[in-house]
Amino acid sequence: MSRQSASTPIDTASLSNAAEGNSPLERQDIGNIAVLTLNRPQARNTLTEEMLSRLRQGLTDAAAEENVRAVILAAKGSAFSAGHDLKELTAHRADADGGRSYTRGLMESCSAMMLAILRLPQPVIAAVEGTATAAGCQLVATCDLAVASTNARFCTPGVHIGLFCSTPMVALSRSVMRKHAMEMLLTGETITAEEAYRIGLVNRVVEPGAAREQALVLARQIASKSAATVRLGKEAFYRQIEMGVADAYAHATEVMVKNMMARDAAEGISAFLGKRSPKWADR
Repeated sequence: MSRQSASTPIDTASLSNAAEGNSPLERQDIGNIAVLTLNRPQARNTLTEEMLSRLRQGLTDAAAEENVRAVILAAKGSAFSAGHDLKELTAHRADADGGRSYTRGLMESCSAMMLAILRLPQPVIAAVEGTATAAGCQLVATCDLAVASTNARFCTPGVHIGLFCSTPMVALSRSVMRKHAMEMLLTGETITAEEAYRIGLVNRVVEPGAAREQALVLARQIASKSAATVRLGKEAFYRQIEMGVADAYAHATEVMVKNMMARDAAEGISAFLGKRSPKWADR
């Protein structure tokens, strides 16, 4: 297991959104890193209609801000996220269609938010303390990187209640090996942070309370690079991974040529050869 120390101090930051405690999603700017924090601990940070909308708007805002170089998703309370609110999901059983259209709309909204993470120009890092279940586990699997404390737990438990975690399956099966994903989906059993690290669901396991701080360490490393290069690389990663090998190489070749012509590549190579630090123009 890879354990990371919690020695790097957190910068003093100011809230940039609603006053603390009033919004289901809080935003904090720490230098050039945006920290989005799920703030419904009393409801285990379930992904309600409102929470999904807030998350998507928060991501949209971050995407448009050139000064933001990385995004961290964190959560308050004992649960990172318990997934969808089952009471909200079943509240439309009395609708004429039994709630079919409502359920479809909610799942489409959730999928759109997950896709927004993948399409965000900046890398997104999950900082997980506590449990991440069902769509909450999906959220972790969707993020580009994830740091979990030893207190974190992960599962896709829908099978226990006759509701297979089909949408979480999409992210999970693209994050861990096939048989590990199937075991989680078919048994619904909870796995530890150490097991999540072993199967590739998270990048690092840290001491309790240190996930956010270590996510900031990763974010700062990324923020020191050329934003244009990181943006190009993230987009290329997700496009090529869905292709066959030959098509992936063809696409990566075109990306490499485009990248080589960029100003920051010229600067980076020049700096490397000249044994100096590069000065990024982010283009």
